[in-house]
Amino acid sequence: MDADSGSLNRRVFLLGAGAVVGAGFAGLALPSGAQAATAPRIYSCAEWSARPPADPLVTLNHPANRILVHHTASANSTDYSQAHAFQLARGIQNDHIDTNGWSDTGQHFTISRGGYDMEGRHGSLTALRGGSTMIRGAHCPGQNDNAIGIENEGTYMTVEPPTAQWNALVKMCAYICAQYGISPAEIKGHRDYYNTLCPGDKLYAKLPALRAAVRTAIG
Repeated sequence: MDADSGSLNRRVFLLGAGAVVGAGFAGLALPSGAQAATAPRIYSCAEWSARPPADPLVTLNHPANRILVHHTASANSTDYSQAHAFQLARGIQNDHIDTNGWSDTGQHFTISRGGYDMEGRHGSLTALRGGSTMIRGAHCPGQNDNAIGIENEGTYMTVEPPTAQWNALVKMCAYICAQYGISPAEIKGHRDYYNTLCPGDKLYAKLPALRAAVRTAIG
């Protein structure tokens, strides 16, 4: 069962379920003259040795219209290696399938503290590159059919993300906005749509700066 089917997110079970804010699917046009953002290096599920999904995933025949920023609420590791990033991705997938009972990794993409971008849910990278479809997620009830979820390794209640991770987040968001025609104004935090502390007070406070950086990146 995925998040939209009623499972509580592992990061928010102590807080209880909150009100869910719905969203439509209308596309949001980028500013006139916006340029395509440079595609970041995103490691596919195959590259980090993901398990197959436990159940078939759903491809939605419309583009995403929002980005939701998350944090993993895990340790702020100082291992910034690719090997650690891939281990992180496998650990998240195992937790989401085996503990949460979801079909696959809940979020579409994951960024390690070392700045490695990884596909989370199978098919998300292909859909993003195409720009006209998306994979139904399991990262935030009420938003899984329209918002791309980006999970950032770490806990950002009292500290900010390291520079490499922040730069990777800016570049990833710029590429997603360019591919799907999403306005940077629609880069939101998990807590905007669910009763949770995610993505942490410090990272949430940086979302205006993230939107500004993405605007600059896409022109």
